[in-house]
Amino acid sequence: MGDHISTRVNSAKLAQFVGQTVRLPCKVLRFQAETAMVESTDGGQVEVRLPKEHTIASTFVEVIGTVIDISSIKLLGCINLDENLDMKFVNDVIEVTFDPRFRKTMF
Repeated sequence: MGDHISTRVNSAKLAQFVGQTVRLPCKVLRFQAETAMVESTDGGQVEVRLPKEHTIASTFVEVIGTVIDISSIKLLGCINLDENLDMKFVNDVIEVTFDPRFRKTMF
């Protein structure tokens, strides 16, 4: 089961997870060919590479995918989120999970 862990991140954390599976809560900005440009909870833009058979159907989603580099992810799956997602709140939660004061005791 440990092989299926996917850490929730924002765009600033992507560099720490190149080659690994992550969860990126985000807002879809636009589509172009087989990619989607999204805005992460911290305001950074990330390119999501989409498989040919997959589409994203909601404005706010959680992208589950493999980090290619500091600004792009290969989509493995997608979870539709509420249309009124509080991006600042979600980003605050992400930042707390990386805070060393809480990492070992809470997460």
